[in-house]
Amino acid sequence: MNKKTRVSVFGGTGYTGVELIRLLLNHPNVEIYQITSRNDKGKRVDEIYPSFRGVLNNILVSPEDADLKNVDIVFFATPNGIAMNYAEGLIEAGKLVIDLAADFRIKDQGIWEKWYGLEHKSPNLINKAVYGLPEINRDSIKKSKLVANPGCYPTAIQLALIPLLEKKLISSTNIIADAKSGISGAGRNPELKLLMSEADEDFKAYGIGGHRHLPEIEQNLTYVSGENVKLTFIPHLVPMVRGIFATIYVECIKNFKAKDIFESYYKDEPFVDIMESNIYPNTKSVRASNFCRISFYKEQDTNRLIIFSVIDNLMKGAAGQAVQNMNIMMDWQETLGLSSVPITP
Repeated sequence: MNKKTRVSVFGGTGYTGVELIRLLLNHPNVEIYQITSRNDKGKRVDEIYPSFRGVLNNILVSPEDADLKNVDIVFFATPNGIAMNYAEGLIEAGKLVIDLAADFRIKDQGIWEKWYGLEHKSPNLINKAVYGLPEINRDSIKKSKLVANPGCYPTAIQLALIPLLEKKLISSTNIIADAKSGISGAGRNPELKLLMSEADEDFKAYGIGGHRHLPEIEQNLTYVSGENVKLTFIPHLVPMVRGIFATIYVECIKNFKAKDIFESYYKDEPFVDIMESNIYPNTKSVRASNFCRISFYKEQDTNRLIIFSVIDNLMKGAAGQAVQNMNIMMDWQETLGLSSVPITP
């Protein structure tokens, strides 16, 4: 029997961390060696999440006490600003690093510091990190030691726009992204606005003056298109646990059949589903899966195309994509550990 790859999960008690652990437990090639939690150190993971009873009983350790010598891959499912303190030492020690936070997503240090309000502690790694969207960066991910896992909104929005912008079929400056997310996207920290009595039966926009994911989206779409991409991005919070639904309005500057463009571009992608004409996605169709489902509608007598893109924010928007990136970095089958079908109902 081949020796399994040892992984460590930093920040294993948040929603992204626990989803990552769930996936890694079902991955045939890995062993969860260690899980860290600053707030819950000393407790067993199945005390925090009884869903792991009888399956996983690791004792949570503080990040400072983590044994990093005996692991091969380190995942950071931590708040922004944590991975950048560890990444350089881990890479020098021969470890692979996958950061599910935003520390290495934005290539301009000044822009990152402006949006995240922190001083970047590893600026020399910013341009060495590979942006972990496999559909456009697979070859670079395969060679990388440090992968910046994309944000949830950026994943849904970019997958809906990349084929059209790359082929210069739509305006790069007349784009509106209207996106809705479930409450788990805000994390596990208790906040008044996330209480059931506050969020249930409510629906509201947030980040109207500028959401942190906006520069990430514009940076990468500018890269793939070769043109300066600007978009209006308004996120909304909806009273569901998980899922993202992005409705994106674009201006067509050439005549084309959207279905043909998307099917050709994503024909070999295992987790991008281009839906039939007049069939539109819903968030439950991707729940607890790594799929992104995309559909579109062309308005009659106008040059406007409307694109619909749905993902599970904890899966393709976070933990699922991180496992997908791990598989690519390790030269394993890309779908390994990610073959479960969405949960219904």
